[in-house]
Amino acid sequence: MADPSTYRPAPGSIPLEPGVYRFSDAHGRVIYVGKAKSLRQRLNSYFADLSNLHPRTQAMVTTAARVDWTVVQNEVEALGLEYTWIKEYAPRFNVMYRDDKSYPWLAVTWSEEYPRVFVGRGKKRRGWRYFGPYGHAWAIRETVDTLLRVFPMRSCTAGTFRAARAAGRPCLLGYIGKCVAPCVDRVTAEEHRAVADDFCQFMAGRSTGLVRRLEREMAEAAGNLEFERAGVLRDDIAALNLAMEKNAIVLGDGTDTDVIAMVAEELEVSVMVFHVRGGRVRGRRGWVADRTADQTEPELVGSFLTQLYGAAGELEVTDGEVNGEARPIPREVLVPVLPDDAEVYTDWLSERRGSRVSLRVPQRGDKRTLMDTVTRNAEEALARHRTKRSVDLTARTRALEEIQEALSLPTPPLRIECYDISNLQGTNVVASMVVFEDGMSRKSEYRRFTIKGVEGQNDVASMYEVITRRFSRMLQEQELLTGEGDGPSLVDPTTGKPLRFAYAPSLVVVDGGPPQVEAARRALDDLGITDVGLCGLAKRLEEVWLPEEDYPVILPRTSEGLYLMQRVRDEAHRFAITHHRTRRSRSMLESMLDDIQGLGPGRRATLMKEFGSVKRLRTATEDEIRALPGFGPATARAVVAAVGAAPAREVLNTATGEITEE
Repeated sequence: MADPSTYRPAPGSIPLEPGVYRFSDAHGRVIYVGKAKSLRQRLNSYFADLSNLHPRTQAMVTTAARVDWTVVQNEVEALGLEYTWIKEYAPRFNVMYRDDKSYPWLAVTWSEEYPRVFVGRGKKRRGWRYFGPYGHAWAIRETVDTLLRVFPMRSCTAGTFRAARAAGRPCLLGYIGKCVAPCVDRVTAEEHRAVADDFCQFMAGRSTGLVRRLEREMAEAAGNLEFERAGVLRDDIAALNLAMEKNAIVLGDGTDTDVIAMVAEELEVSVMVFHVRGGRVRGRRGWVADRTADQTEPELVGSFLTQLYGAAGELEVTDGEVNGEARPIPREVLVPVLPDDAEVYTDWLSERRGSRVSLRVPQRGDKRTLMDTVTRNAEEALARHRTKRSVDLTARTRALEEIQEALSLPTPPLRIECYDISNLQGTNVVASMVVFEDGMSRKSEYRRFTIKGVEGQNDVASMYEVITRRFSRMLQEQELLTGEGDGPSLVDPTTGKPLRFAYAPSLVVVDGGPPQVEAARRALDDLGITDVGLCGLAKRLEEVWLPEEDYPVILPRTSEGLYLMQRVRDEAHRFAITHHRTRRSRSMLESMLDDIQGLGPGRRATLMKEFGSVKRLRTATEDEIRALPGFGPATARAVVAAVGAAPAREVLNTATGEITEE
């Protein structure tokens, strides 16, 4: 525990201008980032009498060993820099809002020749259009199923599309009228894209014009005595009205707005956002965060706005859309209380949107009623999280204490690193490193290693190599952190990236028994590292092996400590196998490309960089390959023919039981 007076800046050295500051611990790791109108006034408040500070603020200033700051021109710039640093360093004492669950999106693959619609989760891709997020995947799937009757665009996978094209027959959706079947050229690519555009227009909230157009076409068909077509259009209008009823109108003025509600307690804060577009609720998301600093509700609202809309300015804006999706910042943002310096946040949001944004608290009418509804949802989300978290937190604390006691560690292992080796008959040997902090996985810290100095199937030598490489890197980065000059450097001076290998774990777990543990011990001893705990977890009987011990430590089968170590070991195993399969697939791709006549090293490298695996290359069309630099029609046809002729490998996913092609 550090004394704040040991690193307090000299009197008068802190500037009066606005800026962003960051506290770092003894290892140089950033633990808190904040902004201030006046750096001197704000930072001096941290070095007041400790007894007058909030307990969490006390913990932060006593954990820190250094404070740095950057002066900016104005408070709007400070907001942007604060967001950048929070995103880069993930400081433990900042309020980090995490989704309370994974929300589904409705995606349209607009960049493809024949756009496809599907419901999914995960990372967005440039050039696709996204709608949502939505509360339930089944609800949006029902809506899509209804809309495909009116807008029969493609919804099949790439494999189904290619199979139908090769057979000359559409899939079932083409026969029942829920797809215009571009796979068999019933429509041109331009006609199919027009159907997809109507679908996107409806999902974006511009439904009134589509309904009126269908009503006109229905009247014209009836006037021309085309009663069958008029009946189809009548059913289409009914389907659209049914889909619109599922998203009831909540704001009669058709406003685009985000309604943000917050429920804050002493230890946690719950935030709920309803995305309203065209007066209808188009999606909702929830976040729950630990209150790790003494922040008022206006400060919490300000930090949430920074994290929610901070990434909006990083996206490419084209024709009123961002990467093909609706602008993430609406014209109006409703909040429970205005943040401090509300005009600064208004200017910042307006700058990112490109037009004026209204930030206000609703006082009466429909918007106040909607705010109350969102608040009730936030309260329910916090109650559910608290019920689950109380059990999880107790179990994690007990698990760490049991591991400390069983392995005779000086402190509970708050940071655990686990290593596993994966290979297939000595080929493509790889290793994984997974990190658990406070009993929870920290996936941003995971690392993969390709074993270079070991030939054949030798897990012991491979373990020695990976432990040596990881902790050699730690020692190198610690030299940078403790270097001379103005103090510890927080980033690699060569790459500019944070020094994430510089932090030593409390416990290293290796997947295996005494041989693997001995290899890891020798690696640590050779580097002169003696303050890191080490053990191995053998799969057969779940025995815990310590260095230079003849007998294992046996943890009870009901032990929370054993359960945590099993989770860590299984996660390392999963991560290693995933990396091994990727490398094996790349090897298959390289071997396959070697047999194509006229494909030199340069073009092989281009294909490897663009697709990376056989599975992805199989989904590529001749036009996509021909669009790559250096590829002509003949070469593209040769690649498609070679990949299509190669047999697919079937791989069993042991976690799900599914068989997939590789």
